[in-house]
Amino acid sequence: MSDRSPNYSGPRALSFQAPQGDLAVLTGSGNPMLSQAIANELGVRLTPCTAQVFSEGNVFVRILENVRGKDAFIIQGVHNPVNDNFMELLFWIDALKRASAQQVTAVIPFFSYAKGDKKDEPRVSIRARVCADALEAAGADRVLTMDLHSPQIQGFFSIPVDHLYARQVVSEHIKSLKIPDLVVCSPDIGFAKDASAYANLLHVPVVIGNKQRKDHSESAEVLEVIGQVDGKNVLMVDDFTTTAGSLCSMAELLKSRGANDVYAAVSHGVLSKGAGPRIAESVIKKMFITDTIETPADPLPDKVQVISVSKLFAQAIRSIHDRTSVSMLFPDTKPVD
Repeated sequence: MSDRSPNYSGPRALSFQAPQGDLAVLTGSGNPMLSQAIANELGVRLTPCTAQVFSEGNVFVRILENVRGKDAFIIQGVHNPVNDNFMELLFWIDALKRASAQQVTAVIPFFSYAKGDKKDEPRVSIRARVCADALEAAGADRVLTMDLHSPQIQGFFSIPVDHLYARQVVSEHIKSLKIPDLVVCSPDIGFAKDASAYANLLHVPVVIGNKQRKDHSESAEVLEVIGQVDGKNVLMVDDFTTTAGSLCSMAELLKSRGANDVYAAVSHGVLSKGAGPRIAESVIKKMFITDTIETPADPLPDKVQVISVSKLFAQAIRSIHDRTSVSMLFPDTKPVD
């Protein structure tokens, strides 16, 4: 624990087998509670390990038992403190490779630098690509993550990337609430495809918001909503929220267009300082986030509910270890051979 808070038969038959040795699941400092929940779902114990931060900020990691020949999964999200967590992840990967783990999978519940996926201004870094190169250089054999801000980031890697979607878990919870006259709302055009996937799972219509971001601030101006919301209950969906400013503004706009109750669901509740009180004071009736991030800057208000994705991550880890299809976990997507 951290000290910080398919067989193929044909003319030339090939046999693909799981690595020799046991499954090793480790937790870094970023997601100790989610890691324990994943281990519980898998029916395994977390491999003993420790991370220590020295007074000058230097990070030291150590695995406390033999992992030689094992299929190792290190669970470490890249969220606040982003750079510390990312460097620690690199050190865990290096430690596992030097300890002769047969395969090392970096399990990254939230990959913050996925926002830096393009060069859309002069003289800027494509940060997600730099991070991808660093993970491979450290020795990662594959990556398991959830709801990347831009799915094409998978193409930055030359190693396999398994991309999970929280909407499977979140939608099941929303269904259990039996909200009448529900419509799904995307906060902007960019998330429209994902919002449609939510709507398909819930069997409800979808509407699209229109927002504009003038600079690198973490809030955007909501301009309009495209679609009918009058007399409807609305579920706003997004991959993450930092300040919750855009969601709260969108909720106000939806109410002004005649919406009844407004809900919000985001995969990653980054929730920087001030976001909690802003949500509490907003017209949002209930907000759903997952447990990919364990360190909100403010206490979560009562209207924020955390939904665990531990079972989904455990199923994916088991599939990777057993060499079965991860895509079969997503009935809303067509399996690819």
